Amino acid sequence: MILAIEGSPRKDGNSHTMLKAIVGGAREVGVPIQEVHLRDYRYESCVGCEQCRKDKICTKFHDGMTLLYPQIQEAKGLVLISPVHNYNITAWMKAFIDRLYCFYDFKKTRPRAWSSRLAGQGRKAVIGAIAEQADKKDMGFALEAMRLPLEAHGYEIVAELPILQLFDRGIIAKHPELIEKARMAGRTLAQTVQADQRRLT
Repeated sequence: MILAIEGSPRKDGNSHTMLKAIVGGAREVGVPIQEVHLRDYRYESCVGCEQCRKDKICTKFHDGMTLLYPQIQEAKGLVLISPVHNYNITAWMKAFIDRLYCFYDFKKTRPRAWSSRLAGQGRKAVIGAIAEQADKKDMGFALEAMRLPLEAHGYEIVAELPILQLFDRGIIAKHPELIEKARMAGRTLAQTVQADQRRLT
């Protein structure tokens, strides 16, 4: 299964439209895929209580992330799409990523050694960021803010989609070359997930 997540506050905006193209590409391969729009969920930011170190899942809150954790664990493919807000991902996406902290295991060494319980399972991911600006440097940390945490959890990033010069709601639909690029990223993700799971079984 693939879990496809977008972190835009806009329904039917560019992130939503790009996510649908990725989902469509994945479905062409025949891999089950679930869409998630973070604006439809209510969840808290991580407060660093560290209770998850003992419980192995976040028990501080019972919220939208409680619903998403089983899907995250089941899905071997993950898509994260966010518009660029102030040189970074949206607050919705940042809070989602921070709440993945509960999947880390830490040792008592100094400096502290750590590992992720999501790692070593052939997980793959696609990330994308959409910006109004014309220069990629003006996307700031958006792609890195998704890539680095996912790699720390053991995901292999199979495609990155930096999209520039788009702002008006859903205008990406008028750029067939970008929609095709997103569709192909979905196909690539599904194919790599499918191939890896066949190899592991």
